[in-house]
Amino acid sequence: MRLRLAGGVIAAASLITATLVTTSVTATAAPTSLYAPSALVLTMSYPGGTTDTAARAVTLSCAPRADGTHPDAIDACAELRSVHGQLDALVPPASDQACTNPSSPVTITVDGVWQGTHTSWKHAFANSCEMNNVATQSSLFNF
Repeated sequence: MRLRLAGGVIAAASLITATLVTTSVTATAAPTSLYAPSALVLTMSYPGGTTDTAARAVTLSCAPRADGTHPDAIDACAELRSVHGQLDALVPPASDQACTNPSSPVTITVDGVWQGTHTSWKHAFANSCEMNNVATQSSLFNF
């Protein structure tokens, strides 16, 4: 009888020890990153057609390093940091350059997370000429 009791006590002690070890490992898990996430999807579309689907789309991640399908991720992230994520600051007032085709609007959207905060931004340009004028001045919108 004493052997069975001792075996049961040993089995119970082993189970408690395994549970404590498992709990200890789970409780000490380290964070995967020290940076707030910054991952965005930028799209360009031509509204007014049969569908408003994106004509172009790129991804941009800025933390911990610049990455994504954006053609100039490093400069685009630097621009975003310089304006603290305020995308309107990257769109200058309309230029004096004459643009033809005034009835072909272009919309750029930016959706995702910037430094841990949800971001959703949309800007409609009168036409592709106006949008290109901005894109030549901004790495972010030049995709």
